[in-house]
Amino acid sequence: MDGTKLITKNRQAYHEYFVLETYEAGISLSGTEVKSIRNGNVNLKDSWINIQKGEIFIKQMHISPYEYGNIFNKNAKRDRKLLMHKKEIMRLFGQVKQEGLTLIPLSLYFKKSKVKVEVGVCKGKQLHDKRAVAAKKDANRAIDRALKEQNR
Repeated sequence: MDGTKLITKNRQAYHEYFVLETYEAGISLSGTEVKSIRNGNVNLKDSWINIQKGEIFIKQMHISPYEYGNIFNKNAKRDRKLLMHKKEIMRLFGQVKQEGLTLIPLSLYFKKSKVKVEVGVCKGKQLHDKRAVAAKKDANRAIDRALKEQNR
């Protein structure tokens, strides 16, 4: 194994968006936030990523306060800075501004002892796209069920 441990995955993002590209970014956290993440108290459901003044931030990511923490606990939904190379940030900024794409956090994981975020460059799905994906999944499920019955 390559030393990665998945913490959480943003399943709603795969339902709402087409993922065109993915990037890995570090995240700037306080000590009690890391402890809370180790306990699995994090939610990416409504979070998104914004670029401001050449820096990249994750917004609305909920990290529950560490239960054994004290005055050092931070606000649960504060903006957190992502750590990426300047070239990558500028490339993402160009894609978001020109092509109308969105930056969404897809997953949060430990790589060795560091917390990393998988950033997805995404395009929103229309309702008919979501229906087509659901129909395809249902068809595959029916085929698998039929094959399983046949093999009994």
